[in-house]
Amino acid sequence: MIADVVYVNGDFLTLAGAEPRTDALAVSAGRVVALGADAAALPAGRVVDLRGAPVVPGFHDAHSHTLAFGLSLSELRLTSPPLTSLAELYAVVGERAAQQAPGTWVIAGGYDQNKIGGAHPTRFELDRVAGDHPVWLTHTSGHMCVVNSRVLAAIDLSSRPKLAALVERDAAGETTGLLLEQAQSLVSDLLPPLGIGVMAAAIGEAHVRYLREGLTSCQEAGIGSGLAGFGPQEPAAYRLARASGVLGVRTTLMFEVDYLDSAPPDELAVLPSNADDWLRLGPVKLFADGSLLGRTAAMAEDFCGDPGNRGQLQRSEVELCSTICRFHAAGWQLATHAIGDRAVEVVLDSYAQALQLYPRFDHRHRIEHCGVATPEQVRRIVALGVVPVPQGRFVGEIGEAMAQVLGPERTPWCYRLRSFLDAGVELPGSSDRPVVAGPPLLGIHDMVNRRTELGNPFVPEEALTPLQALRAYTLGSAFAAFVEHDRGSLEIGKLADFAVLSEDVTRCDPNRIRDVRVEATVVGGVLCYDDAGFDQR
Repeated sequence: MIADVVYVNGDFLTLAGAEPRTDALAVSAGRVVALGADAAALPAGRVVDLRGAPVVPGFHDAHSHTLAFGLSLSELRLTSPPLTSLAELYAVVGERAAQQAPGTWVIAGGYDQNKIGGAHPTRFELDRVAGDHPVWLTHTSGHMCVVNSRVLAAIDLSSRPKLAALVERDAAGETTGLLLEQAQSLVSDLLPPLGIGVMAAAIGEAHVRYLREGLTSCQEAGIGSGLAGFGPQEPAAYRLARASGVLGVRTTLMFEVDYLDSAPPDELAVLPSNADDWLRLGPVKLFADGSLLGRTAAMAEDFCGDPGNRGQLQRSEVELCSTICRFHAAGWQLATHAIGDRAVEVVLDSYAQALQLYPRFDHRHRIEHCGVATPEQVRRIVALGVVPVPQGRFVGEIGEAMAQVLGPERTPWCYRLRSFLDAGVELPGSSDRPVVAGPPLLGIHDMVNRRTELGNPFVPEEALTPLQALRAYTLGSAFAAFVEHDRGSLEIGKLADFAVLSEDVTRCDPNRIRDVRVEATVVGGVLCYDDAGFDQR
């Protein structure tokens, strides 16, 4: 055998076998064909000297929003830091409006009211700083937005009473400009749909960033329609990205349930084939509730300091169960967004009924986020074979706000990690980017250290070891997508996807994991990102 490329003089942590470390890896046709001395002895078209650097399997984000992230790279960002107050937010929006022609849209995203004084922007202040423009500001959670009067004037609330109920009004009955959950579609419907070329380019821009962070696989958590989707042309944009070569990271697509229900047969006929290592068809995505930051997650008890507010389900219990049973019976994997403990309970009840009616082995139905889970719900998750997909990264960036809305009694149930692992769950790693910053090393840091943005401990008993967190961001995510036979560890026959790091995250000071750099990323044996200038001969 002549290998395409052999990587030598590396400290490979393979996450496989009784001796999980080796020093060389050989690649042929994109897959690992030999390890250690066997690899170093193979003749090869190229040899790459890694100069003793630590190497881990390629990171795999089990829940991200790639297109949203790619589009955000060219948007006005309202994140904190750097913004620290509403006054600063208004100033930034006003400055952008002054640079644009009157009547053009000012679109910005990423604000978090918890970090700018506790209050949302209002349409009245947006009118003051940008009244000549329609203004649309999206919340970092993706579950709400704020618009000004020009946008509200273009919306016919009387014809959409169900959505009108999700438009906030003040004590005098005046609309404040805040729109919750599905009501955001009232705004997006005012704009022309994005072209597939624009979408494909944004996907490509996002993947350039992903490769710099060591990501080699990701799972796109909702496309085609709904809160997370960008319209029915989105699947074509992913196919274009694949065909044009800008799809740099292996992608599993989750189609929103409403898209699958409404898409024409000819569109469904060209969904991605799971024989393709680059673009795969994953679970059906549906939403059970909202967010903690927006206090729209469905809770069993009131939000702390907000009497009478327990959030809400986005579908009735009957409709949610019916939908889950229908797609389960058709053989799909389900990925249901559920953050509040009431939503988690309703989803578990629905999964249990589906499995009782249509028994199926190894279904791997998922609960996306699983943000607040009681001890009994942890037990049920394991008993039903459900895969929870929590975001450890949330602790580091929005932990203070989550503790505030839950209070001390329920915070210990928030974004569990070790409880799931100790119960026997194969835990995945994910970011929910662009809700929070998404580099996997930041996620691993937060899974290990469990400290908020202010440095306060956040349920430290849920912390993982560095090796456990690394496994989550590799093998765990692969398991959640049914691809552990192909990726997640460096073994003969698997895809040759890996990241070269500046330090070994399993051996360095845990408090410094976030400072570890990705020096190179290899996908299918190809050096797709090389910041260290590794020698090739």
